[in-house]
Amino acid sequence: MTQVGVNGYGTIGKRVADAVTAQPDMELVGVAKTRPNFEAEAAARKGYPLYAAVPERADRFGEAGLDLAGEVEDLVDAADVVVDCTPSGVGAENRSLYRDHDTPAVFQGGEDADVAEVSFNARANYAEAVGADSARVVSCNTTGLSRILAPLEEAYGVGKARVTLVRRGGDPGQTGRGPIDDILPDPVTIPSHHGPDVNTVFPDLDIDTLGMKVPATLMHTHSVNVTLESEADAAAVRELFADESRLFLIPESADIDGSGKLKEFANDAGRPRGDLWENCIWAESITVEGRDLYLFQAIHQESDVVPENVDAVRALTGGADAAESRATTEDAMGVGIDY
Repeated sequence: MTQVGVNGYGTIGKRVADAVTAQPDMELVGVAKTRPNFEAEAAARKGYPLYAAVPERADRFGEAGLDLAGEVEDLVDAADVVVDCTPSGVGAENRSLYRDHDTPAVFQGGEDADVAEVSFNARANYAEAVGADSARVVSCNTTGLSRILAPLEEAYGVGKARVTLVRRGGDPGQTGRGPIDDILPDPVTIPSHHGPDVNTVFPDLDIDTLGMKVPATLMHTHSVNVTLESEADAAAVRELFADESRLFLIPESADIDGSGKLKEFANDAGRPRGDLWENCIWAESITVEGRDLYLFQAIHQESDVVPENVDAVRALTGGADAAESRATTEDAMGVGIDY
């Protein structure tokens, strides 16, 4: 059993901890928190051992009635792999801690690419992370784009990708984020950071990305145009995507016209926290004109990277090949929507 520690128990960390706990070949050593808030209380209720991420604040947990299993160094020392789910920039600060303990680490997409040996997507470049000391699971948007670009590249070749990302202003719990009543180019320059991030997974891909930020919290939406290198038609692309377990083709009959209904669908399906681990692609939006493919997809920014984190743990330990890892992850978590 691979012993996994999760440093950071917020939006991503709590989901990763649950996913690790569900795996048949992994055991959760514990989770590290900076303070005894409601998330720390939730971790304790689940029986997850708590570690103090900031040793100087360890006494606050006892004052809040929460027992600690130790400090973050103890967690790192006990783990075979640490998944760093701390806020952007903190992961880079933690890198020396993991190196000092000779503990492989998985970082998140909010960190710069040079934080790790490889930028990772389970569908696109799993093999590059096998046996590495560190991997960076790319951002939610880059994960979503990688999942469609990999099969398109294999089946048709990709000449050029152009993507406009309509981004949520903040997660539901990020009360300090905005905009409140505005639509912002984000950034106003081109490309947005997403294109260069995709290139950390697909170095030779020609991609342009534009970003916009809107006053929403539920999901991101992508308007995608891919110029293919060989002929295709919409039906063939739909069939290609239907074979991808981390892609959900929303049928027209579902009457799901936006992110609000997608989240309602996830809640009705009994998904924990209403999570959608899959890209949600409107099947009727898939259109091919000549060699230009067009589609709309929605990305749940709180959860789509979670299965990738689990796969990254296996890649670093060499515990399985790509297909085996993805299948194990998906079976344990319940990834894949058979509408």
